[in-house]
Amino acid sequence: MILVGFAALALFAFTNHGGGVYKTNTGNVSFFSHTNVEDISAINHKVKTAFDASSGKIQFSVLVKDFEFAKALMQEHFNENYMESTKFPKATFNGMIENVEAIDFSTNGNYTANVMGELTIKGVTKEVSTTSTFKVNNGTVNGMTKFILNPEDYNIEIPKVVSNKISREIEITVDADYTHSH
Repeated sequence: MILVGFAALALFAFTNHGGGVYKTNTGNVSFFSHTNVEDISAINHKVKTAFDASSGKIQFSVLVKDFEFAKALMQEHFNENYMESTKFPKATFNGMIENVEAIDFSTNGNYTANVMGELTIKGVTKEVSTTSTFKVNNGTVNGMTKFILNPEDYNIEIPKVVSNKISREIEITVDADYTHSH
């Protein structure tokens, strides 16, 4: 619930506007917290993200308020108390697909790549890295990754009264279908 801020993405400009840029305005970022007391999840379907297939540069940002919860009260608490979405409206990622040259964007198939970069949530920036899959299918590239974050690493304070309901390990899933930008 706390890392929902990672979900609302806004597109960053690329310095290289060559033929290698892929982007989307409809990617998804979700998070999941499991405890013995309660499971909490939210999703953001308004992710804007892009990557450069030549350089491997990948960037995105998410609008925190665009995370959707099953319970309206959870959404309200997430935005007002945990993420302070008025003060910190976006979460951002700026990084690299490390072995981008191993992905053949012109040939259908599944590829694995390491992605690393800086994730900023609530004004705190941390280095993150993960293994991602890229599925090329007739010109569309689906990028998908999962990683685990600790809310405390991003100054997301969890009140003691609900501490047994929110995990210290939040699973973040990023799933986006990119198309070539012309």
